[in-house]
This record gives sequence, structure tokens and C-alpha cells, in this order.
Amino acid sequence: MENSLSKIVAILLAVALLFGYPLYQQAQRHDELSQLVVHTAVTEFVDAVRTKGYITPAMYLDFNRKLGATGNQYDIQMEHLHKRYNPSYSEPADPSSFQNDFDVYFNGHYTGEIMATLFPDNTEPLNSKQRRYPKPDADLNGSGADPMTVGDFFTVKVKNVNRTMATVLFDFFTSGNTGSNTKIYIPYGGMIINEDY
Repeated sequence: MENSLSKIVAILLAVALLFGYPLYQQAQRHDELSQLVVHTAVTEFVDAVRTKGYITPAMYLDFNRKLGATGNQYDIQMEHLHKRYNPSYSEPADPSSFQNDFDVYFNGHYTGEIMATLFPDNTEPLNSKQRRYPKPDADLNGSGADPMTVGDFFTVKVKNVNRTMATVLFDFFTSGNTGSNTKIYIPYGGMIINEDY
């Protein structure tokens, strides 16, 4: 009886190894390919924004389409840092006390503000210039919006929010919980190099 029980356990273990391990390896390979696809999509999107100096809804939708091809769900965080210069005065009320120096600081614009510009609650067509970020009249109408200019920085961070099959299988085989769903994380950005308005 004990001998037949050990044979049954051995057969179950062999079946698990024969089918489970290759399945886990295939899921791992899918995550690696997804990482490459996401890296390429993020790089293309950010480089296009850095070269053009703006984002259109069509650019963002194309970027999302490429991410969606992996079968995962992603959290996309965008950041535009607009460079500002503030003249230094020894006496702020006296313009003649200029010290021939400037303080450099950055105004930050983030995902919520960018998405509100790209996809507003109105009926503007997708190709409307009013749906570009930043808007063509940014900083000219006193709205406080900043244009993308050479020297600004634009960064995108993408990470998956769903549990990939490799994570699920790893947790199943180890009877554990990895805790974090993030298997794919791509931060990429750089300086705006052109203003193609």
C-alpha cells in the first residue's frame, strides 16, 4: 500500500514537472517579450514627443495600442518639467539691484493635466490643435500653462498592474504570494530637443 502511494505521488510530481515547468518557462518568456515591446513603445513615444515638442491624441492612442498588444494592463505616468528662469535681485523691490544671475527652477505638469488637455470633455475632433499638449497658445493667454520648449524634460513611466501568468504560476508552484504585480517597469525620458509647432 505504501509502495503504491509513493508511485502515485511520483507520477503526479512527474506530470507537474513535465507540464508545469515548461508552461512556467513559456510564461516567463512572454513577460520578457512584453518587456521588450513596452520598452520599444515607450522609447518611440517619448522620442517622438521630444522631437516634436508636443503630444497629440493620435500619438497617445497609438502608444496605448502598442502597449495593449502585450495583453497586460499598464499604469502610465507622464511628467513634463518646464524650465523657468527667475532673475536674482539683492533687493526684490529695486530693479537696479539685479545681480547678473538667474535662478533656474522647473514647473511640473503631470498625467492628469496632460490627459485633460488631450481628451477634454468636449466635441473637438481628435486632430484639433486645441487637443494638443501643450496647447498652441500655452503661456500666451495668461492661463498658467507652460509650452514645451527646448531644455524642458519629458518622462514616461510604465508599469503593469495586472498579475502576469508567470507571476500566477510562480505563486502556485511555491504556494506563496509575490506581493507585487509589477514584472514590467519602464522609465524613460529626456530633454525636449525641438519645437515643431
